[in-house]
Amino acid sequence: MRLREISIGVLFFLLTYSIYGQDPIYSQFFNSPTLINPAFAGNTRGAFVSVNYRNQWPSIENAYETFSLTYDQRWNKSSGVGLYLTTDAAGNGALKTTKLGGIYSYRIRIRDEVFVKGAIDVAYGQTRLDQSKLVFLDNLDPQFGLMTPGGVSFPTQEIFTASPSRSYLDVSSGVLLYTPGYYAGLSFKHLNSPNIDFVDDLTGEAGILPIRWSFIGGGQINLDRRNNGDDGTFISPNVLFVKQQDFWQLNVGAYINVLQMFGGLWYRQTGSNGDSVIASFGVKTGIYKIGYSFDYTISGLTIGSGGSHEVGIAINFDKLLPKESKYNDCLMLFR
Repeated sequence: MRLREISIGVLFFLLTYSIYGQDPIYSQFFNSPTLINPAFAGNTRGAFVSVNYRNQWPSIENAYETFSLTYDQRWNKSSGVGLYLTTDAAGNGALKTTKLGGIYSYRIRIRDEVFVKGAIDVAYGQTRLDQSKLVFLDNLDPQFGLMTPGGVSFPTQEIFTASPSRSYLDVSSGVLLYTPGYYAGLSFKHLNSPNIDFVDDLTGEAGILPIRWSFIGGGQINLDRRNNGDDGTFISPNVLFVKQQDFWQLNVGAYINVLQMFGGLWYRQTGSNGDSVIASFGVKTGIYKIGYSFDYTISGLTIGSGGSHEVGIAINFDKLLPKESKYNDCLMLFR
């Protein structure tokens, strides 16, 4: 009963209030760093490909499901390029967003082993609404909710039209500073504030996608280096802060790599609420890196929501190239 009540409450809230959605953010941000900051593009000489899937709050009608495919690599001594495809489904697929983007980054040596990278990210996005999955007031019965005792949905008198959609251009940028010991980056998403509203209002402001800015930073403590750092032992403490309009989140934790094994533990705060404790673990074999993470919900939503599951697979073709001098930076977490 409690899960059904939560589900009805969430759906009713979505239909009765104006909402400014936030972009999906992976707990395993290290598997697809270009989605956080495009300046990470070109982190490897060879191609770096990642596939990620996230299922958030699966007990609440599969509230959010996110999938992404990313590619990036160094283009020449100073430049990097990247491509990505993301899809996000909210409300059991009622609202779907698809985005295809390209990235160009450029690296400058400041001095010795200090580098700064800047990047531009241009994407085409489309958001589509499936009205058949919406819940209207006449779908809800005061006693039984969405379903009759026999398991049949209560009908609605609403007249559906063709499912509306909105296409838009989305421009983002980022900058990244790194050394052999630490890194820090700042990025800005939706710089052109695209309009994603399905119905234009008089002001044109209701559907504006707010600018999202983020800071990511951390370091690398090397405990053992083997094969030029490919499979060494190190600890990488890191912090991720993201703000979009009134929403913000803070992830604090650490990642540890021991030869072919890795894992991590993070705490996420959203606004005034403690949100989740995140545990991640995985293995590396050859060019493959496979990881799983689980977000244990500690907010008022409770673990009854089902928490969040993530699976990530990264393929680093860099390891197939002839060995050069080792990477003299602290970005092994992202390779």
